[in-house]
Amino acid sequence: MEQRIRRHGFGPPWLRGGPWAGTDGTEDGPDGRGGLARLPWFTSVLIAVFVMIGTGFAAKGQPDREQLDAFARVLLLAGPALLLLRHRYPVLCVFGVCLSAMLYLGAGYPYGPIFLTVAVACFAAIVSGHRRAAWWAIGLLWASHLLVGHVLYRSLPPGGDVGAAWGPEVGVAAWVVAVLVGSELVRVRREQWLHARQERAAAEARRADEERLRIARELHDVLAHSISVINVQAGVGLALIDSDPEQARTALTTIKAASKEALGEVRQVLDTLRTSGDAPRAPAPGLDRLPELVEQAAGAGLTVAIETRGERVALAPGADLAAFRIVQEALTNVVRHSGSRTADVQVGYGPGLLTLRIDDAGPATGDEAGGSGNGLAGMRERAAALGGTIEAGPRPDGGFRVRATLPLKPKETP
Repeated sequence: MEQRIRRHGFGPPWLRGGPWAGTDGTEDGPDGRGGLARLPWFTSVLIAVFVMIGTGFAAKGQPDREQLDAFARVLLLAGPALLLLRHRYPVLCVFGVCLSAMLYLGAGYPYGPIFLTVAVACFAAIVSGHRRAAWWAIGLLWASHLLVGHVLYRSLPPGGDVGAAWGPEVGVAAWVVAVLVGSELVRVRREQWLHARQERAAAEARRADEERLRIARELHDVLAHSISVINVQAGVGLALIDSDPEQARTALTTIKAASKEALGEVRQVLDTLRTSGDAPRAPAPGLDRLPELVEQAAGAGLTVAIETRGERVALAPGADLAAFRIVQEALTNVVRHSGSRTADVQVGYGPGLLTLRIDDAGPATGDEAGGSGNGLAGMRERAAALGGTIEAGPRPDGGFRVRATLPLKPKETP
């Protein structure tokens, strides 16, 4: 029946929304686990002992009220027993506890710490998000208290009871407001804490994604260039192994050097991953290693001319690495996709701006060349991370141009 009510949307709101069956609408409570071991036994038993002993002492000072009998003790224990369910079924708990307190007061038994169970149940319901149910439950209890004390006292025990004074009702109202306001404050603080924790988790996830993308870009740029050189030289070696063994030997030597360079850079990336929180032990490549890039390109049969304009300045490590990788990836694309065997690299240092321009005469070969297709995307990501831009496309004369602009942030001297 309860499942049909929840499924089809019939019944009172606290049952339709799931709070009656638990804070998440499941039978096993908020964590999805069942079992008696997860019930709050210790605090509930502690409250039961306190209520029983405290009510006994309170009864001695109220001889005009009904004496505590078996029914009274059952009602006193009903509240702590229901508190066992306050985490899994907070709405059921708060209404049940208030009902037991309502019956206890209506039977004319002594006032005492039974109201502690009401406060705990109300607190649990509000903190778990069921504010309306808690307000309704404690409001009905307060209304029944007023009705018993000022209207129905003649027909209810104890015999000969007189109407309650209105003055103490101010204290009761203050107690009710204090319980509700205190619970609301804890609920708000708890929601703020949960929101902050979710934001921290989301920030950590974003940082993990950014780091994963950074590592992917780095490995792509490290491997793409060297593997392209190896691919070209392997083709040369296979073609000349019989007709020109010496040239084939040169190609194999180039393959060995390129693979050694790739292994060294991959090892540097992996060392950065292994030494969490520490600075990498080897310096990251920068524009000062462009001559090495020219040599590697020459091994793949590509002649590269480098031109520097403006007064060169030492760049911040991140910008220096990004600039190097952009030139590296652009030359890799020339080796892979262009029929031209020459490329021009221009490095310009301007006021607050570093410009990189890589041109080849084309035409495009149209070969797949084994690329992943992520080269231009990686260049754009690197430039965007520094606040720069990348423009890449065909030139009017049939060649291809990559132009990058990066904010020029000189390296800070300690």
